[in-house]
Amino acid sequence: MSSADSQRQRRIPSEAEIVRTTPDGAIIAVHVQPKASRTACAGIHGQAVKIRVAAPPSDGAANDELCRFLARLCDLPSSAVVILSGAGSRQKLVLVKGRSAEQVRAQLQLH
Repeated sequence: MSSADSQRQRRIPSEAEIVRTTPDGAIIAVHVQPKASRTACAGIHGQAVKIRVAAPPSDGAANDELCRFLARLCDLPSSAVVILSGAGSRQKLVLVKGRSAEQVRAQLQLH
C-alpha cells in the first residue's frame, strides 16, 4: 500500500475521541491559533478542537487566554482548567475539571 493510499484511509477522529471524559473531568485535544482578532472556538482541526485566541504566544499569554476562555465557556473558575501537555506548542491536552465530555462538547457547540 502506498503512502497516498494510507493517507486516504486515515479516518477522521470522532468528537468522542477529541473530547473524552476521565475521573477528573473532560480532556480536550486542542489546536491553538494565537494572535487572532478574537477568542473563539473554530470547530474541528485535524484531531483537535481549534481555538483561536486573541493573545500572543509569548510569556504564556495564549495559554492563559485559552484557560480563561474555556473556564468562562464552562462556567468554572480559571483554576479548574489545566493544560496537561503542550504548554509550549500549538497542540495541547487540556483538562476541564468537574465537567463531562458531553457537557464540554455542548459548550463548544461541537454537536
